[in-house]
Amino acid sequence: MEGGGAVADASAFKECFSLAWKNPYVLRLAFSAGIGGLLFGYDTGVISGALLYIQEDFSEVDRKTWLQETIVSAAIAGAIAGAAAGGWANDRFGRKISLMVADFLFFVGAVIMASANGPALLVVGRVFVGLGVGMASMTSPLYISEASPAKIRGALVSTNGLLITGGQFFSYLINLAFTKAPGTWRWMLGVAGIPALVQFILMAFLPESPRWLYRKGKEEESRTILHKIYPADEAASEIQELKDSVEAEIRAEGSSGKINLLKLIKTKTVRRGLVAGVGLQVFQQFVGINTVMYYSPTIVQLAGFASNQIALALSLITSGLNALGSIVSIYFIDRTGRKKLLVISLCGVVLSLGVLSAVFHETSTHSPAIGEAETKHFANSTCPAYELVSSNWDCLKCLKSSSPSCGFCTSSAGKLYPGACLTSNDDVKEACRKEGRLWYTKGCPSKFGWAAVIGLALYIIFFSPGMGTVPWIVNSEIYPLRFRGVCGGIAATANWVSNLIVAQSFLSLTRAIGTSMTFLIFGVISVAALFFVLICVPETKGLPIEEVESMLESRDLQLKFWRKRSLQSNKSEGFA
Repeated sequence: MEGGGAVADASAFKECFSLAWKNPYVLRLAFSAGIGGLLFGYDTGVISGALLYIQEDFSEVDRKTWLQETIVSAAIAGAIAGAAAGGWANDRFGRKISLMVADFLFFVGAVIMASANGPALLVVGRVFVGLGVGMASMTSPLYISEASPAKIRGALVSTNGLLITGGQFFSYLINLAFTKAPGTWRWMLGVAGIPALVQFILMAFLPESPRWLYRKGKEEESRTILHKIYPADEAASEIQELKDSVEAEIRAEGSSGKINLLKLIKTKTVRRGLVAGVGLQVFQQFVGINTVMYYSPTIVQLAGFASNQIALALSLITSGLNALGSIVSIYFIDRTGRKKLLVISLCGVVLSLGVLSAVFHETSTHSPAIGEAETKHFANSTCPAYELVSSNWDCLKCLKSSSPSCGFCTSSAGKLYPGACLTSNDDVKEACRKEGRLWYTKGCPSKFGWAAVIGLALYIIFFSPGMGTVPWIVNSEIYPLRFRGVCGGIAATANWVSNLIVAQSFLSLTRAIGTSMTFLIFGVISVAALFFVLICVPETKGLPIEEVESMLESRDLQLKFWRKRSLQSNKSEGFA
């Protein structure tokens, strides 16, 4: 702890929870808007399990890696457009209307996916879902931030992160619940419309952001809401700070309401805020989080677990830890600050990715051999590619063969013994399993499988409290009020573009260079992210939103924010 801030931070955390008794109105605003995070999380998690069963229903999806990536990435492409449009919609129509539009889009997308008769309609539904998620991803934290008292703002915005990870955990439970139900993936994807409908109804009865209202000249309405949010002795000073901030912005930019993007970039405080905010969003994706969330069951299968049910159950561990990490973030975000949490998080992510890279390297170098006798045991089912070589093959080479694709049937003596390389189809799979053998098409049997699950768990434990939630919190705090919607939209768009790049390339990368090298690349990027945070990201802990601009005005490189400062300096600049 630095200076005398520890006691204040701890009491702020306690005060956040005491609001349930003191002022439940604030929590009602935060949790209702936070359902947008639940939508975000559910979509992120549900496709990872649904994809396993979509492949079983549509053979072309099973055969074509690019089609699997497209189904996953279609929602991300939609989210890019949704986040970009969301920035404009937030400034033009307000935070409340933007969230309600997002809910409508999400509901329509869920209905289309649940009734899809082929991959094409699935992709269309995923695009609709993505449009809604893109808008909600930047609007939810923005609404919560603008409707929260400054000293507990971080904790309340973290509830959005908690609902994101809670949505992911819930999606894995839904996936497991419907594994035996007729229609499997249709139920998994269709259930996604329920939280959208719930939020739409709740938001219809909630007010607009008080800061947006004030900026649009609806001062009396804004004052009424702020008096509900703040105690009487604090409301007046908050209104005055808001008034001064808006008047300063109008003097600087004029009252036309139009935003000149070129002038926006040339404005020093906005530019510095965008460097930090956009950089955090890009690095959040490029350290590989959504390879874990979109493809977690697939990664578990790559580590050596053949069963869909086992892969989903083990993935539930990572999503549960992700939700737990968000709870940890709520406690520490206003206690230790944003920057320290990011640094600790990234150090752990680098370590975890190193473990995963090492585990998958061992898995690939100890792949079970192909036994000629085992393969001949299945008569006319031998993989055509293996027939041309018939020596020095192992499971990994068998699974990488194509035209047609092939699978690995384990030996009756045990999964690590030489097995059979066979043509991959339902009849051959059934013949293999009837003899009590295991059937592999994604990854090979390995004695290191549990080590991979531990590596994934460590990754989530370190990622979730810091890099999982802090980028969204910083982006809800760091921009001047007039530019908050458009800058938040730019940052959210950068997040989703990065998300798309990672999601669309992950499976192809693992096939081209191996899972081990793929995780190693993410590890190197995580090191770069650590240096970026140390140099470019400021500490916004405890600062009223209207004071962030003056903080950015004073310094470009932010490395000094990590150093201890005198108590007087802390008080004068808002640091602790």
